[in-house]
Amino acid sequence: MKIAVYGQKFVKKNIPYMKQFIGYISNHSIKIYIEKSFFNVLSSFEEFKNLNFPIFSHYKELTKDFSLMFTFGGDGTILSAITLIRDSGIPIVGVNTGNLGFLATFNKDVFLKKIDQIFNQKFHLIPRSLLWLETSIIKNHDLFFNFALNEIVIFRKETVSMITIDAYIDNEFLTSYWADGLIISTPTGSTGYSLSCGGPIITPDNKNFVLTPISPHNLFSRPLIISDHQKVHLKIHSRVQSYSLSLDTRLTSLSQENELSIRKAPFYIYLIQEKKQTYYKTLREKLLWGMDQRN
Repeated sequence: MKIAVYGQKFVKKNIPYMKQFIGYISNHSIKIYIEKSFFNVLSSFEEFKNLNFPIFSHYKELTKDFSLMFTFGGDGTILSAITLIRDSGIPIVGVNTGNLGFLATFNKDVFLKKIDQIFNQKFHLIPRSLLWLETSIIKNHDLFFNFALNEIVIFRKETVSMITIDAYIDNEFLTSYWADGLIISTPTGSTGYSLSCGGPIITPDNKNFVLTPISPHNLFSRPLIISDHQKVHLKIHSRVQSYSLSLDTRLTSLSQENELSIRKAPFYIYLIQEKKQTYYKTLREKLLWGMDQRN
């Protein structure tokens, strides 16, 4: 078996977990490849200065014979990892060493107890849909990775004035959003930025996207759930020449002449989840539902 390991940051208190993980891998003759930047981070600690594992730094090196990718961090680490995984179909085991962790469902304190189950495939493989972006002027490969697991966001730049976003669904005019911006979210991203702007929580098995305006001027502008089979087309108008565009954690700017088309991506990202860890259980734990918070 061959696995990939990815992370962005690493703190000293997590050294015992990583040492046990590497020890397990070595004792079970599993081939481990560590992402180059994360390898350098680990090697800066005395406990890992003698690491001798192959590294990778490009998505083309993650071939389909990789069985799993382990990510150490939070949800942001997983969002970064998908730029390497892309359409390879390699499942992600998200080990949560951060705080909230909707996607990184294996807590660092217990994941080593589950590791036999993970490698023996006693888990659920959860597919997550993505958004796919096309632009009218610049080429997609000039933009950056044109897909997002959580959301695509359009928002004002270099001005305190609101922007106007003309929205079309399958070429039919929907409305003009007069707002600070607009979020197009997947079910996975519905617990992220969209939720903080009043959007609904959508379970991952739903085949939907949600359009959530950011601080809209029109009080009747409300989040809208659409089928993920539909295509969203956006035209942006601003008092300045450009607007900001983000895909998950990646940020750029475009000229307002650049129109956007957004649809469902032609591939899925797969997350590993233990069988008893349902989505509703995750919501209860992360959002503290059903808990008395008066004390």
